[in-house]
Amino acid sequence: MLQLTVLREQTDLVVAGLNKKNYKNAAQEVAALLDLDQQRRQVQSEHDDMQAKANSISKEIGMLMKNGEREKAESYKAQTSELKQQAKSLAEQLSTIEEEVQKALYRLPNLPHESVPAGRSAEDNEVVLQHGDIPQLHEGALPHWELIQKYDIIDFELGNKISGAGFPVYKKQGARLQRALINFFLDEAIQAGYMEVQPPILVNEASGYGTGQLPDKDGQMYHATADNLYLIPTAEVPITNLYRDTIVPVEQLPIKNTGHTPCFRREAGSWGADVRGLNRLHQFDKVEIVQITLPEKSYETLEDMSRYIQGLLQKLELPFRVLRLCGGDMGFTSALTYDMEVYSAAQSRWLEVSSASNFETFQANRLKLRYKNETGKTQLLHTLNGSALALPRIVAAILENNQTPDGINMPKVLHPYLGFEKIG
Repeated sequence: MLQLTVLREQTDLVVAGLNKKNYKNAAQEVAALLDLDQQRRQVQSEHDDMQAKANSISKEIGMLMKNGEREKAESYKAQTSELKQQAKSLAEQLSTIEEEVQKALYRLPNLPHESVPAGRSAEDNEVVLQHGDIPQLHEGALPHWELIQKYDIIDFELGNKISGAGFPVYKKQGARLQRALINFFLDEAIQAGYMEVQPPILVNEASGYGTGQLPDKDGQMYHATADNLYLIPTAEVPITNLYRDTIVPVEQLPIKNTGHTPCFRREAGSWGADVRGLNRLHQFDKVEIVQITLPEKSYETLEDMSRYIQGLLQKLELPFRVLRLCGGDMGFTSALTYDMEVYSAAQSRWLEVSSASNFETFQANRLKLRYKNETGKTQLLHTLNGSALALPRIVAAILENNQTPDGINMPKVLHPYLGFEKIG
């Protein structure tokens, strides 16, 4: 959530940033929000003055009664009662305005970092790095949705029977490949200094607001309405919320957590020919990395996280590229995002498998996640997260890129985890 002080003091910068993210009616919404804030401050001032005046008169009543000036004391009591009633009315008005201000702030996305390129869609993203050779497949090579049928390792029809489209059943070597990737990703993260946590996969409304999924993604998350709980779209939500309403001692920074969870996304309206098989699912597994750090360290941390994720892709022997997302393709909460894409040889296209993002103070402001600087002043921390990694498209690329007429070779780094070297 953007800070009101920033909106007041750097209005033009805020509007320019929102425009870079292609946020509609940015200038008008910011102006309306600042008008609301001005009303809030005016009512707050009137309320405080009224309350102070009532308190001042109340102090005099006792002295008047002591001096026998009962008539004047009764007059002051009437004034005090009237002032308190007016103060109560102003407090109710203030509460209504504060709620409107909060709702307006929740609607505004984070501002993009100055390095974010302008643009409206994925076509405008900037390729900053490409690694590895594009595989040359044998004649008759198959896309992964045909490979998984051929080797009977993932069953979409069974998943559809149990739950619906987008909920596959992994079995045999497919299930073992899932488990191997999860264990490999977790072990790598732990070796890199991340502490493993296993968080809940249902979160309350406060957690959704804390990391910015609500209200932005309301309707795109699975909602258990009876208990008002949400199935998580990513482990970022519960892991980051571990530190909600916390003042973190500086000596404990940076905080580095990792966790594996299933992830749930309704992905309404996203189905089509380009999302067949594992390319887009309602439920999938992912290992997430989350960092909380000092503001001056966060962009160095983002580069480190990006390099770490790239290292995983290299160990899996997958060709990949890194994109710096343009303003129009960035997430609601992000100030700067790197997407990592692997090349899917049988589909002849790049597939996004990870995003690493710096949210700066946007989440921390919602979470009240803070630290005390050298002077003892309380300030907001920066939060970051990255997929390290999401499994479905990684599996798709491994299957497609490593297929041979005799089976599918597994990356060497996974052999100790799998217990086999080839599918088929």
